[in-house]
Amino acid sequence: MSEAATNRQGHRQGHWQGVWTTKDPERVSWHEAEPVLSLEMIAALRLRKDAAIIDVGGGASMLVDRLQERGFVHLAVLDISGAALQLAAERLGPMGDDVTWIETDILDWSPVPGLFDLWHDRAVLHFLTDPADQARYVEVMRRALGPEATVILATFAPDGPEKCSGLPVRRHDAASLSALLGPEFRLVEERRQEHATPGGGSQMFQWARFVRE
Repeated sequence: MSEAATNRQGHRQGHWQGVWTTKDPERVSWHEAEPVLSLEMIAALRLRKDAAIIDVGGGASMLVDRLQERGFVHLAVLDISGAALQLAAERLGPMGDDVTWIETDILDWSPVPGLFDLWHDRAVLHFLTDPADQARYVEVMRRALGPEATVILATFAPDGPEKCSGLPVRRHDAASLSALLGPEFRLVEERRQEHATPGGGSQMFQWARFVRE
């Protein structure tokens, strides 16, 4: 890894650890009281309850709680901020012992090959603005997923914000996400969502669901 890449990753980790240790998790702009669209798209898959699901950048999201309530037993949450993961684990209490918590930068992660059936990422990928980092993200994703696995991605849409939490983002539409993932992943669903922020603003998101061929 180049020194520049190492510095970028160190900056990302310091930034997000600072966010999660200084801000109210229910007031950050990306907060959802209920992950409605994520749950709708996951429910449509009719996954087995023992399917392996990873929420990339899940942090303090309520998604892991709701998936546990629906009977899923192999859940992992990956986040660059240990503080964010701790918030979620403490919220779940003893139920959190059944979740695999992974504190790492997604670009540094070396997953068990082919372990996961579903990759869910709401609002991580769009922070990767460097093409090399984007390529590394897809490489990690390919390694983590089994055959015929599903990918659900949500990023800022082309008419969404240009920055979030003070950081620049790479906005996407379904075509740019398809191009990034490559022909190995087939686009099967796309949606646009206007996310209402806790502060009363709105952000346009692009959602896309892919199946590994």
